[in-house]
Amino acid sequence: MRSHRFAASLPRETYAFLVARLFNAMGSAFIWPLTTIYVHNVLHGNYATAGWVLFGQSLAGAVGQFAGGAAYHRLGPTRLIVGSLVLTALAQWSLMFARSFPPYAAAIAANSFLISATQPALNAFVGNRWKSVSLRLFNTMYVMNNIGIAIGTALAGVIASVSFLLTFFLNGLLTLCFAAFMWRFLRKLGPEAEDPAVDAMPQVNVSVRQLLRNYRVYALLSAGTLAVNVALAAWNSGVAPYLNQTGHKPDAYSVLWTINGILILVGQPITAWLKRRVAQSLTAQLIASSMLYAVAFAGMSMAYREYAALVAGMVVATFGEMLIAPTVPEMVTRMTGPQAAFYLGLVGAIGNVGSLVGPVLFGHLFDLAGISPILWVATGSCAAGAAAFAGHARLARQGSGARESSRRAPHPAAGENRPFSK
Repeated sequence: MRSHRFAASLPRETYAFLVARLFNAMGSAFIWPLTTIYVHNVLHGNYATAGWVLFGQSLAGAVGQFAGGAAYHRLGPTRLIVGSLVLTALAQWSLMFARSFPPYAAAIAANSFLISATQPALNAFVGNRWKSVSLRLFNTMYVMNNIGIAIGTALAGVIASVSFLLTFFLNGLLTLCFAAFMWRFLRKLGPEAEDPAVDAMPQVNVSVRQLLRNYRVYALLSAGTLAVNVALAAWNSGVAPYLNQTGHKPDAYSVLWTINGILILVGQPITAWLKRRVAQSLTAQLIASSMLYAVAFAGMSMAYREYAALVAGMVVATFGEMLIAPTVPEMVTRMTGPQAAFYLGLVGAIGNVGSLVGPVLFGHLFDLAGISPILWVATGSCAAGAAAFAGHARLARQGSGARESSRRAPHPAAGENRPFSK
């Protein structure tokens, strides 16, 4: 009954969009799980080379998020989303012709840049178009995305066993289909009574420098996501090599992510309960997420020799993931309104720095001292993330006080810095 009420609360026009997102996520998952294997087995590079490919992919993704957010108001959602998706499909098809390391690394980086450029635009569009249900919709998008990833990663190995080229072709085909869908969807989506047309973007008379000066919106929020992303690298750069080193079969690691995917689907009622009873505000949800991650890594650091402890850690960490994933875009779009795309791109880009730093840091730590210091550093990083999120809430309250003062001032000075939030 609850699920029926939840579904009924979402506009009908979002259903096709959510299904299309599922298929797009499924297609994207054809490539990224196989990058290391492809570089090693097909291009005959070593694992260090594969690591640098992944580093370049993450770096390009961070730059793409910032570029997409900055270009949103110049291009509008239709041209930016559809154009970048079409170019992404071409980049994915170009992988079929990349038979050596440099062209492959360039094509993978281009794919990451372009697909990342669409994310702030999609999130800003969703957050501003369906304001009344945006948090539910962000959460549903997150769940559908994970369903697509689960299906895609399961199919990726099967398809790759037939042909790697087939995975690249199907990935590009599904991306192109998503681009065609978004073009038709955005063109047919009429404005709501109080909303402008989809591509009638509000005029933004502030420069990037002025937007960056509004540090209360993004500084500590970005720092918190960066800290959490550093910690999350412990799975790939700590847990995975530890299991391999201790003689576990490869499926021991994949089982952890199977548990993650299942929990994301069946654990939504528990997450909803946590939001109602424990973490009612968006800030509280971010802090609770960081603390759940910290508990997960701390527990594993004390009992990592038992595989059951790693399973328990993944269970706790998954609930942390479910709290943070839809909350960040919702918080940013609420605070920044018409400028949401820029700040979503900025927060995403800074947060992704953690995905660059984490694997390098933990790779060296694992070579020097094994998994134990990695898990303790991850625990501390999550605690630092919680502190950053708490500081973000304090800055936001200060910003609200400043806005109230400016509203009471009878004659604001010319050129005074205006707040960009709602």
